[in-house]
Amino acid sequence: MQATVYKSTGSWYVVKGDDNKVYKARIKGKFKIDNLASTNPIAVGDRVTIENENDAESIVITEILERKNYIVRTSPHNKNQHHIVASNLDQTLLFATLRDPKTSTGFIDRFLITAEAYHIPAIIVYNKTDLLKEKDRVKLDEIRARYEKIGYRFLALSLHDQHGLEDIMEVLQNKVTLLSGHSGVGKSTFINHLFPDFKLRTQDVSSWSGKGMHTTTFAEMFDLPGGGCIIDTPGIRELGLVDINRKELSHYFPEMRGLLNQCQFNNCTHVNEPGCAIKNAIGEDGIDPERYLSYLNIMESIEEKSY
Repeated sequence: MQATVYKSTGSWYVVKGDDNKVYKARIKGKFKIDNLASTNPIAVGDRVTIENENDAESIVITEILERKNYIVRTSPHNKNQHHIVASNLDQTLLFATLRDPKTSTGFIDRFLITAEAYHIPAIIVYNKTDLLKEKDRVKLDEIRARYEKIGYRFLALSLHDQHGLEDIMEVLQNKVTLLSGHSGVGKSTFINHLFPDFKLRTQDVSSWSGKGMHTTTFAEMFDLPGGGCIIDTPGIRELGLVDINRKELSHYFPEMRGLLNQCQFNNCTHVNEPGCAIKNAIGEDGIDPERYLSYLNIMESIEEKSY
């Protein structure tokens, strides 16, 4: 029988069979998928084949079916290893905040690059808008304009004021959606709103660091009442890019892609080469200067050996 992985704890998995029953399962043998060496060979969202072992109640996963897509990051424990966040996604919602904690646009850009690389549509959700002062709202409008200009959907949310919920519920309908973002941006609170009986543990932002504390330990999928699923993930402090080198980085900036063939040199890195169409397009009506600066910062962070 086939099933979908709803929770992964590393050694045991919660799966939902095509018979709509929930099973606790373990891996039979070892899996290596698509030549991707990862810390978790099976991820939430995977379609798998399961069977009873020795006619007992013990359920084993015998096969992982081909993935439509997956999203991956560097392992939080070893930067040389990969960790599959989730698979078979229709879209991802990146939760961000301007206050308590502050999400840097550099983090947002790294996440968007990863989504672009794995062909997963990304939507930006700025939460806790009820905390914003007037100058914050001006800043939020600037950020919104920056990302909407290059084609990303941007939603504002306040669970406290019940503002923006209808838009998000519409987006989630009948989709498999990954929820991601820093710890403390309100993902668990949002899920508690969707499923009041769950009472997922939430935690205040650390007063000394300004960063959220981890409250979700393992990725987990939940069925939405009206159709579709959401996948909650542990809060991400930093997002390490996987298998993206300096030469191809610009391909994952939508506003740069259409200009790449106009550069004077085929191997242009858009840093200091003459005749660079990307640099010439920086300005109010072209490439946003903040996005270009983010490109440079990310370029610098990619190790030279991957060039």
